[in-house]
Amino acid sequence: MSEQPPRAINNESVDSYLEIGCGRCDRFRTPECKVHRWPAGLRALRSVLQQTELEETMKWGSPTYTIEGKNLIMIGAFNDDYRLSLLNGAALDDPDDVLEKPGPNSHYARIVRFREDADAGTRTAQLADYVARSIAAHKAGVSIAKPQDAEQMPDELQAALDADPKLQAAWDALTPGRQRSHILQVGGAKQATTRERRAQACVPKILAGKGFLDR
Repeated sequence: MSEQPPRAINNESVDSYLEIGCGRCDRFRTPECKVHRWPAGLRALRSVLQQTELEETMKWGSPTYTIEGKNLIMIGAFNDDYRLSLLNGAALDDPDDVLEKPGPNSHYARIVRFREDADAGTRTAQLADYVARSIAAHKAGVSIAKPQDAEQMPDELQAALDADPKLQAAWDALTPGRQRSHILQVGGAKQATTRERRAQACVPKILAGKGFLDR
């Protein structure tokens, strides 16, 4: 039996994302899409980010905010929460004790999680402060100690895992050899745009429990 082609993820625009969803599951373009669980909260997060110098784009079906071509902040919608992901969050002070690791293998990213649709709108000043410090840390070149892995996890692949708990769980279930095959495939590209394309190509195989070279 031939494999089904991967579902088209919605990377058109953030306006499209808010209107019809992310495209990551079969609830795309339906009222049941998880994006529609948090309309006020997602718009509040977007408003905070639009008031900065960050460039807004869509990657991996999630609103992504970049600076100097580097992914810095993402917005994510899930069944039980929505979140602001600071991809350099491990480098930031956390005076309000709100930053969490998105997964056990997340070395760099930290998230602010919200479980009520109205929550983000009541915390815009706090969120703007964390976003500003994330931008400042990037500009200052603040480094985060790298884990001593045999092969370094590419930022682009880690960002995809951080954006999707289901994908992270599937990754954690892979054998070390299968994980390594994806790391080598993505990390072997010299250009960030190529690494992002390769990371996206890995997603359906990770979800299927396969290494990159598995058929």
